[in-house]
Amino acid sequence: MDEFRLIISDLVMSFMWVCSGALIKILVYHVLGWGFQAKGEALKVSLYVVVMFFFAWFGKVSRGGSYNPLSVLSQALSGRFSDFVFTLFGRIPAQVIGSIIGVRLIIATFPEVGKGPRLNVDIHHGALVEGLLTLSIVMISQFLRNGHNGFFMKTWISSLSKLSLHILGSDLTGGCMNPASVFGWAFARGDHITKEHWFVYWLAPVEATLLGVWIFSLLSKPQKQKRQEKQPDKTIKAD
Repeated sequence: MDEFRLIISDLVMSFMWVCSGALIKILVYHVLGWGFQAKGEALKVSLYVVVMFFFAWFGKVSRGGSYNPLSVLSQALSGRFSDFVFTLFGRIPAQVIGSIIGVRLIIATFPEVGKGPRLNVDIHHGALVEGLLTLSIVMISQFLRNGHNGFFMKTWISSLSKLSLHILGSDLTGGCMNPASVFGWAFARGDHITKEHWFVYWLAPVEATLLGVWIFSLLSKPQKQKRQEKQPDKTIKAD
């Protein structure tokens, strides 16, 4: 039952995520006509932060729901093998399906929304950019997940980090760091089976996620060892 709930939550959140991003752009560029103006960029950033807080809350309420395959993959790599298999064959496909449905609906409702993120550099440069962006956000997420900050502070740091990294890569690859979302737009354009798509938006981010989890496990080992060494000392003193 918990597995089914997570799959449905992932599908719904992925659907809502692609829709929310497109709706924000439509509001700023087409409804208000503030595109490429300072007030338009400020409004867009503010709305993105609000949306990220909403999805963080939604993920908490749904007890683990997510719209990003890289987030659930990084968690699964640190858990049991059964969780990894469930993530690979259950949660990630649900996120992809939710993104495809969301993009289809948005394009059908608002044709002026555009065609989504595109690769504007060569495949190797694009893979490097998406890989570095993903590695950065995975490391930040790992530290936040294992830190002692509250919900608001974790979400605030995570939101600003994602926005900053997205802006850095937006002119090159779209700065997506979300394979499911990109797949939804690529599927609508018909270029979802190209090597550029799979190398830049799937292979590079997944490899960066694996590297980020591995680096964090190495960095956190000394801290775990110190805690284990302190526990016997406390026991001896109590005796």
